[in-house]
Amino acid sequence: MGRQCGSCAAAMAALLARGLVRGALRAGQRCASGGRGGEVDKAHRAAAAGEDAGGQPTIFSKIITRSVPATILYEDDKCLVFRDVAPQAPVHFLVIPKRPIPRISRVGPQDTELLGHLLVVAARMAQAEGLADGYRLVINDGKHGAQSVYHLHIHVLGGRQLGWPPG
Repeated sequence: MGRQCGSCAAAMAALLARGLVRGALRAGQRCASGGRGGEVDKAHRAAAAGEDAGGQPTIFSKIITRSVPATILYEDDKCLVFRDVAPQAPVHFLVIPKRPIPRISRVGPQDTELLGHLLVVAARMAQAEGLADGYRLVINDGKHGAQSVYHLHIHVLGGRQLGWPPG
């Protein structure tokens, strides 16, 4: 029998209990999240909770207000840059807008200047972090994009050769 991540196992159990499916994954099948767990599980839970999480502040909002600690690298009136707590590369930091935008797919023309500013700050910080040989910018969007925090953020990863394709 194939292995399921926690989110898919719970969903399968609920479907089995309701009699909506007969059985589990067959050998060689993967769960809906790709069987990756971790960030994908977090993204599924975040999507299920809803983009605005009932009006509750996100972890990033709490970092902006300093109610949650972070290693802050840069701040201005529009954005904040801090190290990722679970780095996926030798250098991994996040660039976030101070004004909460839930997803990149929800931006509009009014966000053009802010989005450009975030990219310029990401490039300057990558240079300041010594990423002269290159780096990767990543924006996850929604459940299938593995977005686990519904506050727009740009991951900047570097310091080693990154593989392709990602994911």
